[in-house]
Amino acid sequence: MLSALGMLLILFVVTFLLGSIPWGVVISRLVFHKDIRDEGSGNIGTTNAMRSLGKAGGAAVFVLDFGKGVASGALAVALAGVLAADSAATGLPQVTPLLAFCGLDKADAVMDAARLARQVALAVAFAGCTLGHIFSPWLGWRGGKGIAVAVGALFFVFGPVGALLEIAIFAVLVLATRYVSVGSVAAAVACPLFALYYYWGDWPCWAVITATALVVVWAHRGNIDRLRHGTERRIGDKKKEPAAG
Repeated sequence: MLSALGMLLILFVVTFLLGSIPWGVVISRLVFHKDIRDEGSGNIGTTNAMRSLGKAGGAAVFVLDFGKGVASGALAVALAGVLAADSAATGLPQVTPLLAFCGLDKADAVMDAARLARQVALAVAFAGCTLGHIFSPWLGWRGGKGIAVAVGALFFVFGPVGALLEIAIFAVLVLATRYVSVGSVAAAVACPLFALYYYWGDWPCWAVITATALVVVWAHRGNIDRLRHGTERRIGDKKKEPAAG
């Protein structure tokens, strides 16, 4: 039987590969007969898809990217169930070494196995699908910026309330500034703060979630630089045409 660490490694690989599916490229090529990477900002995510493929194309890319996160969260919950069932059957949970790393003794680990197995699995899946989207091996280890897929996973990682609060932060700032990147970065920055509430005391899980959120911020480094220089495009801005002559 695989160890808990082995199962979690498989979960990371599976969710990474799931997250790495570049739906923006797939939709643009199969449906619109062009490559989204040659359009607009060149990014494969929802914002560039909306600008380059229209509302229908952008919506399709969002739903599919969001779905990668939801599917990854569901896989994590299923694995956590397997680990918890093993705990109930044997009294010696496979997750005991991980729980001990969180500061629990063996007795506490057995009692708390179901909850912590779920949290560990969800943190691993969140990292896997988000990093897979940002570093897609099918695109030379390049990809999107991770917002849609991460939010899909957050419906499991934080639950519906936490995920909707993240969406609210994104939406309010986008409406206030008309910069999608401002809402995206703010939601990513808020992620470790929400994780403090939902994963208080489970510091390895919090560290994984926080590290992943920081990678999402890093993926927006170009947007941040353009915001600093006042060259970031707002929603509704027309693309500037080159001057004649």
